Parts: sequence; C-alpha cells; structure tokens
Amino acid sequence: MNFYQELVARGLIEATSSEDLPDLLNNKKISFYIGYDPTAKSLQIGNLFCVITMRRFQLAGHKPVCVIGGATGMIGDPSGKNSERVMLTEENIQENIKGQRAQLERLLDFKNQTNPAIILNNYDWMSKFSFIDFLRDVGKRFRVTEMLAKESVKNRINSEVGISFTEFSYQMLQAYDFRILAKEHDVVLQMGGGDQWGNITAGIDLARKMDGKQVYGIVIPLVTDSNGAKFGKSEGGTTIYLDPEMTSPYQMFQYLINSDDSSVVKYLKYFTFLSLEQIAVLEQKTKDEPHLREAQKILASEVVKIVHGEAGLESALTATKIFFGETISNLADRELSAIFGDVPSIELKLETLKAGIPFLDLLALTPLFTSKSEAKRSVEQKGVYLNNIGATDMTLVLNVKNLASETCLVIRKGKKNYCVVKFS
Repeated sequence: MNFYQELVARGLIEATSSEDLPDLLNNKKISFYIGYDPTAKSLQIGNLFCVITMRRFQLAGHKPVCVIGGATGMIGDPSGKNSERVMLTEENIQENIKGQRAQLERLLDFKNQTNPAIILNNYDWMSKFSFIDFLRDVGKRFRVTEMLAKESVKNRINSEVGISFTEFSYQMLQAYDFRILAKEHDVVLQMGGGDQWGNITAGIDLARKMDGKQVYGIVIPLVTDSNGAKFGKSEGGTTIYLDPEMTSPYQMFQYLINSDDSSVVKYLKYFTFLSLEQIAVLEQKTKDEPHLREAQKILASEVVKIVHGEAGLESALTATKIFFGETISNLADRELSAIFGDVPSIELKLETLKAGIPFLDLLALTPLFTSKSEAKRSVEQKGVYLNNIGATDMTLVLNVKNLASETCLVIRKGKKNYCVVKFS
C-alpha cells in the first residue's frame, strides 16, 4: 500500500482539487501547509487531527509548513461559524501565538535534516500591505459572485446574523497566504478541514492568476462523534485543549476512553500511528468483547502519550486508578489538583493539622456532611475514606503524616463524593 492509498484507507481524504495528487504524493517530496488561527492560547483536540496528519505527511518525506495567523486571527474565519467571532486584542493574539507555537514545536519534527517543519506568521507579509495596495493587487482578482458562492459565506448570508465585510474578506487573506507560500517557499499543497474548501480553492485560483503557479488542495474530514457533534467537547461542554494547564492529561484520557464503539475505530485511524492491521485487530475486539473497551484504552493511551509524553500518560493512569479506589499517597500538589480539580475543597491553616485535628471534627467542616453526628454515622457504616483508605476509627486524630500530597488530603464519602482539604 503506497502513501496515498493509506491516507484513503484511513479515511483522511474527503476531497482533492486534482487527480494528479496521488502521483504527486507518492513519487515526489513536496512542501505543504495548514493554517492555525491563534484564537486561543492552546490548540484543542480537534486541531490535533490536523497536526497528526501533518506529522504523517512528514514521516512520508514531505515538508510541513505551519502558518500561524497573526493577521487572519485579527479578522476571524467565518467558516463553520454561526456568528461573528469576538475580536481579539494584539496582546491576546501574541500570547496565543506563543502558546500554539510551543505545542506545534513539540508535536512536529523541527530538527529533521531533510524535511524539517517550519512555522511562519502571515502577519509578516500581510502587514506590508496598505488597504489600497491590497485592493489593487489582490482584491481586483476576486469576483464577488464567486465569493458569494462559497459555502461558508452562503450559510452566513442566509442566517439571522449575516456576515460583516470583515469576515467576508477573510477568504482573500487566506488565498493570499497560499499565493505567497507557493511563490516564496515552494509550497504546492494546502490542507484543512472540510469547512476550508472554499478558502483553499480561492488560494489555488489566486496563485494561478498572479504567478501562473499550479498548486493543490486536500480537505480532511471534520471530526465528529456518532451523533454528528463536533469532536473535542466533553459532556459538560468543556473544550479539550492540548495545554495541560487547561485540560489535564487525566481529563483528556477520560474524554477519549469514553468514545463510543461506533466512532473509536475511526478515531484510531485519525489520531494514532498504529498500523491498519493493528487497528483491524482492535476493531474485531470491539465487536467480540465490547465490554473490555480495549480499543478505547489504546486510543486514550496513544493520544495522551503523543500530546503529553510518557509522564503525562503515567499521571493520567495514576489518576484513573485513584478514581477506582487506589490509595492516594506521595503525590505532588500539582498532580492532586489536576486529578481533583472539579471536586469541592476547603482550606484550613497548616498549624491546625500540625497540632492534630480529630477526624470527625474535620469531616464536619467539609461540604460532604451537614454535622458531626452525620459524619459519625457514615464512619460507623464504613462509608468514609481518607485518601481512599477506609476510615473506621472514631478516635483518629489527623496530622501531617496523613497528607496525600505536600499540603492536601482527600476525603471520600461513599463511592463518588470527594472533598479535597488543603492546608496552608
């Protein structure tokens, strides 16, 4: 199976601009690009599909060019959006660029001797234009009828909110990116999600009109779950980011391990570097023994390892074991906070713990119990746990030896109700 055939077998090709692409990708080594607008300081797991696809191309010998939209991020791409984006300040954009650049540098190979990845910022060429110059040199090559025919524009024009001239002009900026990259960096292929088709074809046309260059486009699928919802948001609507400060490795692991059986094989093809043969084995296991969730475990482990490394995966597995009842001990405060970031907590003076605090008195201070007598009854009924160890001693007095991390201990009531007690 050649490279292009594997892309098709993995379901990575939704549409292409030319029948020449299989020959181009199989028999030549090219430069290609994907753009990332700095709308947040972290990429999210939906963007990860694009980055991993870039890595797949790089491993096949092609050169990845990441374009961070210092200019286009000021405008906002209307593609796939139902309303106008909130305008970001320059300070926000620079902070976001810094965060995204660090993530791309970790996920792609920038030190390869033959086809190292590079990062470019489209502000570097767009900032050289005056408004008049842009209209004369670029705008005159666009026809409004063609711009109106783009799916992203049509959808917004027909909506209640409509579309501003600012966002309407976005496709011209992205098209000019492709033209500059083709001319100055010999980039011959742009890739993006299905909602980018109009922007990509606009760039193909502009490169031909301005420089007579033949360039190409590929769109990869938008990643969705079995209900057609956009991939990358948890049940509560929280976005799954690649930054561990915004989404912990444990949270990412849990999001992926909860993938449904009808989607997990697709995700394995999209997000991992497992061979198609290995994925076929996991697909069969999903059919034969769905209760084992073997494919989901592999998916979660592989993706967390790609994004957060072995240490991140280890912390995710540790957190998972804790929620299945493993003793909580010798953790760093940072690790414990990442695991229990969403549970109630209280804060007490460290001197209180050093002096010794009766266990029942402490329980009564937590939101898990309304009174000391209720806490006592729960202890009697063996329903209270200290750092996941059953606590039945009514006379227990806690001290610093009972800490699960540098400054915290964890109380559990029943199977799922937790409270973190912080001492400062």
